Amino acid sequence: MSNVEEVPIRDSMIRLGQLLKLANLVEDGVEAADLIKNGLVKVNGEIDDRRGRQLHDGDTVTVNNQTVKVVAPEA
Repeated sequence: MSNVEEVPIRDSMIRLGQLLKLANLVEDGVEAADLIKNGLVKVNGEIDDRRGRQLHDGDTVTVNNQTVKVVAPEA
């Protein structure tokens, strides 16, 4: 696996489409929706086609061989 970049989020959860934009893996929501719909996004190593998928601390998302890890604030 390539270098994993940590992406801090403000809350305990973020939706998949939002994370793709936050991590600069896509330009906008339309691109995020297309990648997700076409099975090009993996969550924790498995393809996920739900744009609204909830991601939590420690989850990983991979797009175009780039992997990011969700880092939520401590409770």
